[in-house]
Amino acid sequence: MKVLHVVETAYRATLEEQDDTVLWLLQVLRVAGAELAVLLQGSAVSYILRTQDASGLAFGGWHQTRPPNMATQLAALIHDGVPVYAVEEDITDRGIRESRCIGGIRPLTRARVVELFDGFDQVWQW
Repeated sequence: MKVLHVVETAYRATLEEQDDTVLWLLQVLRVAGAELAVLLQGSAVSYILRTQDASGLAFGGWHQTRPPNMATQLAALIHDGVPVYAVEEDITDRGIRESRCIGGIRPLTRARVVELFDGFDQVWQW
């Protein structure tokens, strides 16, 4: 069964953990042999930026000692053969330049998202 995982909300639960919980789950599923792909849209397209740095995050006396690094998580998925797509309009709306992004991202227009859905048995929205 092929499953497309649509990630739309960025930085969910990353204050508590150093990973995005969905990306972590996808890594686990991939290791277990799942056939999957990822579509980033909305604020989650920011995950493709290589240059993000959440070090220094602090609340009162508490400091995040292991800040999230979504680009590294995505690069690992891509390295393992997981296709990672991102909606072009969402990238453009956020002023993200290709030169600042990790390699291997497959951009597609919002109009083509439905075509992408057709290639999967299930679509999970996160």
